[in-house]
Order: sequence, then structure tokens, then C-alpha cells
Amino acid sequence: MMKEIKTVDDFNFKNQTALIRVDFNVPVIISNQSYKIVDHTRILKSIPTIQKILSEKGKIVIISHFGRPKGIPSKTYSLKFLTDYLSQQLKITVHFFEDCIGETVIEKVNELKNGEIILLENLRFYKEEETEDENFAFELSKLGNIYVNDAFGVVHRCHTSITILPKFFGKKKCIGFLMKKEIQYLDQFLCGKGKRPITVILGGAKIDSKIGIIENIIDFSDYILIGGGMSYPFIKIKGGIIGDSIIEKNKRIEKTLKKIFHKYQNIMNIIHLPKDVIIADSFKNEANTKIVSIDSIPNGWMGLDIGPYSIKNFCRIIKKSKTILWNGPVGVFEFPNFSLGTKSIAKAIANATEKGAFSIIGGGDSIASLKMENCEKKISYLSTGGGAMLDSLKNKILPGIKAIME
Repeated sequence: MMKEIKTVDDFNFKNQTALIRVDFNVPVIISNQSYKIVDHTRILKSIPTIQKILSEKGKIVIISHFGRPKGIPSKTYSLKFLTDYLSQQLKITVHFFEDCIGETVIEKVNELKNGEIILLENLRFYKEEETEDENFAFELSKLGNIYVNDAFGVVHRCHTSITILPKFFGKKKCIGFLMKKEIQYLDQFLCGKGKRPITVILGGAKIDSKIGIIENIIDFSDYILIGGGMSYPFIKIKGGIIGDSIIEKNKRIEKTLKKIFHKYQNIMNIIHLPKDVIIADSFKNEANTKIVSIDSIPNGWMGLDIGPYSIKNFCRIIKKSKTILWNGPVGVFEFPNFSLGTKSIAKAIANATEKGAFSIIGGGDSIASLKMENCEKKISYLSTGGGAMLDSLKNKILPGIKAIME
């Protein structure tokens, strides 16, 4: 796919104004009106693209969303807090303006000198950002003459700045280095070009967003390990009793699961479900717990983590794997008493990577669990977009990438 997509390497930005769509929607802790960035990954991975343009004496206009202000401007969701951090990272002053469209913004952009940069206010202060609005896109298009998308975290969304804005730039549109890396790694994985055994670990609660992935990857995967809320619909369809465990009630999911079981019943050694789980009598860290077989969970109890046998089995498979992809925790890891499964998976992947495996991990929860164990630097590639990564694995051309190719 990369051959068809222009990157920032295809342009010289001297005397040009680059309008860069980034994803600076980073997790923060707000205290006494000060913002502490919990995870800098997305920002740091955008820096090389920005530096390339600055080094060629281009002008830069940065646009991003932050949080879900639903079209209503508010101090809480302002991007202004990022200017100091960006200035430190880039070692130049990053200007800021408290709007992202309009005559005053255009004036501020026109005042930029070569090698200068301005960050504009949250795109989602306009409800039009989330509705593929042509007029909003046209107003944004006045702010640059080369469009650069380096926002992999939202490239799967049909939002104005992702899918409509590029149309106004003709052939003068491209992706940044962050996007290029994400596409290359995922393409490599989807082609089944990784060293074998290839192992995919899928967890989290939302099976609906991941069921299509299983159909797409089962033909080239050696092992698919399924944990967390993902596992219970599988157990139920096999006739197991899952008590009050989380489950999405959806006829389409049931139909797809039946299809997977019917089609692959002879090679079901590919899909590995937990054998035992830690169950709780309420959804809280201090709940009463016991370990039971995953297909025999009593009423009034729910599975909140994979059990010791399953941890051992999953880690054994990971240890012998040469290519590993992981998205989603295998338990309610934000509760310390139900975090052992997810943390064990994180450590096992880090150890396998250190011994030569290639690992790619996406999704905020998976990355957060790596950080809990100080393993994040031991992984081959941390994807900046959980949802975008999942949609890529369904073999879709993501809307934001398609917009650059057109």
C-alpha cells in the first residue's frame, strides 16, 4: 500500500505552509488548572515529522482534537497546555491561537516566518469536525498549502479534518512519519510475512469491534489467544455457563462465532480460550473472589481475570512466538486484584521481544499495562491508535488513508 501514498519525504517544505493534522488527544491528569500528561507517546512520535518540515524552513500549522467537548469551547478541553511541552521538545517557541478557523487565524498564520510553528485550538470546539462538513473543511484548508496527516489514532474516523479536508489540497497531500511506520508494520503483519509462530492476543470487553479481525487473521495466525470480556461469548456459544460475566448481546456476533466454530472446528487449536478464571461477586477491587473453570461460573459471580493455569498456558505460547500482536487486557487490570493476567501477558511479550520476537501492541489499556511493568521500551512497536489498528486488521483501507490516496 505504501507505494501509492505520498509521504513528507516526497515534498520540500521550503517557503511552504504545512497544515499538519496530529492526534494530541493524550491522557492527562488535571489538578489546580495544571495538566500532567500521563502518556506522551502520540506527541513524541509526531516530533520527527514536525522536525523534518522545520529543518527545510517550512511553516507549520498544527491542528488536533482533544477530549469530547461536543462542539462547545471550554478551558478544560483547550490545547493551550501543550505549548510549553511542545516548545521544550522542539527547542523553539510554539505559538498558540485560541481558534482554528476565521480571518484572525489566517492573519496569524500569514505572520509566521519560515521555520516557525503555531498550534491552533481544539478542532472539536466545532461540532462540524465530527460531521464531515465541507464548509468547515474549506475554512481549515485556507491555513496551509500542503496537508499532512500524522494522526493514526483517528485515521479510522470519518471526521472533517481526516476525510474531507485533504480533498482541498489536490496532489499536495501526504502522510507523516508516524503514519508511515504504522501502515508499514500493520501491512507486514497482515501479509503474514512475520516469522512464525505468529500469535495474536485479543482482550478487552468489546467483541463487536474485534470479531471481524478473527475471521481475517485466522488463516495466517498460528495462535489466537482470547481473554477478558472477549472470551465469554465464545464460552457461552460452546455451551458453557458464564454467570454474570460481561457479554454483548448481538445476533450478528452469535452468527459470526458459530461460523468461525463451524469453519475451523478441525483446527481449533489455533484459538485458545482461558481454561480458568478469577471470579468475583461484585465489580470492585475488594470483591470476594475464587478460581473456577471458565465454563462453570455460578450466577451472581463474574469473571474479572484469567486464572493461574490460563496465565501459564498463554505465557508458554507467547514465549515460543516470533511475531506477536496484542490489543486489549485479559482482565479488569485497573483493579489491582484482577491485574495479574494482563501484567503477566505484558511481561511475557517484553521477554519474548528481548529474545528476538517482533511485537506490535496497540490500545491504551494494553500500553498502560506495559507501563505498569516498565516494559514499554522492550516492545518492537507501540501503535498510537487502538481503534485504527483494529480496523486495519479487518483489511480495510482506513478513511483517512483513502483520502490521501484519492
